[in-house]
Amino acid sequence: MEINTMPDTYNPNLLVTYKKIFNGETTYSTEKVVDIEWVLDGARRSESRAQALQSSIEEIKSFMTDEGWYNPNTETSEILTELERILQFNPTKTIEFTGMISFNGTVQVPLTEAEDFDLFYHLQDNITLEAYDGNIEIDSYEVDRADEN
Repeated sequence: MEINTMPDTYNPNLLVTYKKIFNGETTYSTEKVVDIEWVLDGARRSESRAQALQSSIEEIKSFMTDEGWYNPNTETSEILTELERILQFNPTKTIEFTGMISFNGTVQVPLTEAEDFDLFYHLQDNITLEAYDGNIEIDSYEVDRADEN
């Protein structure tokens, strides 16, 4: 029975004692209402997920017939495409890469520090390389050269 309004007597911190039966053994446990609600909500989410997974399994099984995926005229790519759709899974391949980037720019240096200024170390310490595509991962980078024009 689901109640849509909160009664005046609702107390989420109320202690409730209930019976648990596990492997034929009966115990009594005391919990706060709020903790029981949390467990019940988790159980509802788990049940919903289990139903969705069962639905996916049933759909896969429906294709596993002599007219479906076991048909000699069915291409492997068709089967894989259907599995990707049913499982909502997009397989990927990881490609390692190496590249080169050329850049130019300017830097302001106080005249009193210009004579001892080391452009290479300054750039190495202050330049970063980032990728804005969530699928690219930059593992390392370094400044190979810094030439003053």
